[in-house]
Amino acid sequence: MPVSNDAPTHALKADSFGRILLVQGPEGPFVRRDLGATPLWLRLPAWWLARREARALRHIHGMADVPQLLDWDGRHLDRSFMAGDAMYQRPPRGDVAWFRAARHLLQQLHRRGVAHNDLAKEANWLVTGDGRPALIDFQLAVIGDPRSRWMRLLAREDLRHLLKHKRMYCRESLTPVEKRVLKRTSWVRDLWFATGKPVYRFVTRRILHWEDNEGQGPKP
Repeated sequence: MPVSNDAPTHALKADSFGRILLVQGPEGPFVRRDLGATPLWLRLPAWWLARREARALRHIHGMADVPQLLDWDGRHLDRSFMAGDAMYQRPPRGDVAWFRAARHLLQQLHRRGVAHNDLAKEANWLVTGDGRPALIDFQLAVIGDPRSRWMRLLAREDLRHLLKHKRMYCRESLTPVEKRVLKRTSWVRDLWFATGKPVYRFVTRRILHWEDNEGQGPKP
């Protein structure tokens, strides 16, 4: 989507992997991930993450309540704008219908062979203007055969993260089956907590100076 350099923009977020901008294009607003401001030593991982997101969005093109990929040129990733608030900004407390719809949304995503892989963060769940759930930020998404053992495992982890949010905001509506899912952790989760998460925390907190937003999204 070619856009003039003097098109109105508004920064939504900025971190070590680039800036997220709300851009006013000729056909309306859209969101741009701009890698131009990324430090030289982080450009390769930033590019890899943006490329991964572009690939996932291309794979689920046309699906409702997820961003639509508009363009990816190696420096800018443009996606459709989705009006709404992050879950931590507008918590769906006691909203059984929202969580039912969120589970249906996840099922649609998984049937298309995509696991989001980053749903512990409330910032990646939106509550739209009319109260529907929506998903954003597919940088860590995995694409594969939905019938494969690996993808079924990742889909289960996506569901567990949704149910953890449900336990936070709608605990009384958890079903016996959902409670069992929450109690059963996978080897992927256990391996991540034993090895990957300590490294992730060191890099994000000590090197990149991010706030830990897992489970609650970034601070307003």
